[in-house]
Amino acid sequence: MSTASPAASTGTVLADVVFPARPARAAGLPDRRALARDAALVLGGAALTGLAAQLSVPVPGSPVPVTGQTFAALLVGTSLGAGRGFASLLLYAVAGMAGMPWFAEGSSGAAAPSFGYVLGMLLAATVVGALARRGGDRGVLRTAGTMAVGSAIIYAVGVPYLALAADISLAQAVAVGLTPFLIGDALKAALAMGALPAAWKLVGRRG
Repeated sequence: MSTASPAASTGTVLADVVFPARPARAAGLPDRRALARDAALVLGGAALTGLAAQLSVPVPGSPVPVTGQTFAALLVGTSLGAGRGFASLLLYAVAGMAGMPWFAEGSSGAAAPSFGYVLGMLLAATVVGALARRGGDRGVLRTAGTMAVGSAIIYAVGVPYLALAADISLAQAVAVGLTPFLIGDALKAALAMGALPAAWKLVGRRG
């Protein structure tokens, strides 16, 4: 018989522990409270990403500013898990395409050369959410690896999209859409390496 607490077992993410769902009353029937909780988490994840995107610093010579949205997207994915992380970033992307001014610098729509990074964040949130359910955010080194994978996915989608949208070479896209952001990404990863394992320790003590 296992004595592991929910906070210590794999298969759970932070949202499952901080906002636990009550068992369904009848097998096979959806739990409305759990559905409402998940909807609130998805909406909150999208809103957090939109707010973080407004923390924007222009990069000279680059159409892509430094923002907090990539960090928020990875944090949403790891905290909510793959399914809810995907839904949050999908809501963020669709609402922004429809005119919600919560992309970087209050922009919206899919015409911006930086829109590829939004698509990359959608995929990255899903992947890091899956890794988090396997313990990818429980320790410093694991968290570093998870953040690195997520960041690589964002650039793998965003940089080629930038090259096509801005009609520049892939090498130029790397120079203006990747290289200037590596130091900032390292700082964001360091923040996550401290924050996520610390959060797990905190909820573990409470559990």
